Amino acid sequence: MSNDEVMSLLADAGALVTESHIIYTSGRHGSAYINKDALYVHTEATSRVGEMMALAYDADLVDAVAGPTIGGVVLSQWVAYHLTRRRRAGETLAVYAEEEGTEKNRIFKRGYDVLVRGKNVVVVEDVVTTGGSVAKVVEAVRALNGNILGASILCNRSGVGPEAMGGVALNALTAVTLDSFAENDCPLCREGVPVNTSVGKGKAYLAARA
Repeated sequence: MSNDEVMSLLADAGALVTESHIIYTSGRHGSAYINKDALYVHTEATSRVGEMMALAYDADLVDAVAGPTIGGVVLSQWVAYHLTRRRRAGETLAVYAEEEGTEKNRIFKRGYDVLVRGKNVVVVEDVVTTGGSVAKVVEAVRALNGNILGASILCNRSGVGPEAMGGVALNALTAVTLDSFAENDCPLCREGVPVNTSVGKGKAYLAARA
């Protein structure tokens, strides 16, 4: 699947928001947003994304696919599903790592630590901005002596490299650089463009300023 095909799939699912005034999680402002939640309600499209993300790996070598909550839970299921379909025997499992403590580190709960310990693992994530969530899942896997085969990403939106994600091999379906601005330098604010409260952090941003 080419970059254009991935973008077309996202657009068809209503997951691309453009010409808007978005507040990103970082607090920066911009005009475009990838709403992965709009993708996940379309199971056929999400399945196809999972299939493409799985293609980078030898299915027989992957014991488990791990993602961070929340979006990584959906993707881990689909990527593991397609890896299992390609295996000659056995099953690839899907697990996820949850936030723990004030440092928001990731940890495998619910007995998933047993499924990761000493296993070959692929880490997945939907949209990567800083790579921080992926890096914390990588740390959680390594804490259990898991062997990470790589990180499979739906969209790398800021061009971050493997070094930001624990130095693992990085496989991204698409890379989209979205312009962003500090609040004081935001041209959308100067032009009075209304903040989008449907996606991103716009609702919380406006509430804090009220």
